[in-house]
Amino acid sequence: MSGPTGGVVGPVPAGRDPDAYDRLRRRVLWSLPLGLYVLGSAAGGRRNLMTVSWVTQVAQDPKLVGVGVQCDARTHELIAAGGVFALSLLPRSERAVVRRFVKPVEDADVDVDDAGSGTMNGEAVHAALTGAPILDVALAWLDCAVRHRLPLGSHTWFVGEVVDAGGEEGEVLRMEDTRMSYGG
Repeated sequence: MSGPTGGVVGPVPAGRDPDAYDRLRRRVLWSLPLGLYVLGSAAGGRRNLMTVSWVTQVAQDPKLVGVGVQCDARTHELIAAGGVFALSLLPRSERAVVRRFVKPVEDADVDVDDAGSGTMNGEAVHAALTGAPILDVALAWLDCAVRHRLPLGSHTWFVGEVVDAGGEEGEVLRMEDTRMSYGG
């Protein structure tokens, strides 16, 4: 399998078969433990929800969370413009929900005058303090204001300070709970 521009992406150690090395490297990268989340974004009255896996807490003081978003994604455009994002952590029992948000939201009925409640791709949502959408089915959620941006080739790493949070403890959805894979 080749990279998005065709061919092997990145350096190949001398003496290694490029295709075999690329397959091995992707298998190792795919084995890194990942969660699956739904990332809400908002800017200028527009909203989107997108399934993401590249998420981690990056600092304790202040409380910062990093998310990697593909540069050509609608969510990237909205986070860059609006400077906010909300992360919905789903219970393991809701693994089908993440599939509804692998493409940009086209079916949205959100009342901006009623605290941003409504539906997106058939799932009930409400607005976080920042205005970014949160799935009602979320086990827990984080609402963040962007503090840093780092361009990383195909993705931008957005770092947001947690400005609000909610939910409860429980088993959250992980990549291994689905047949999805990303990265590598």
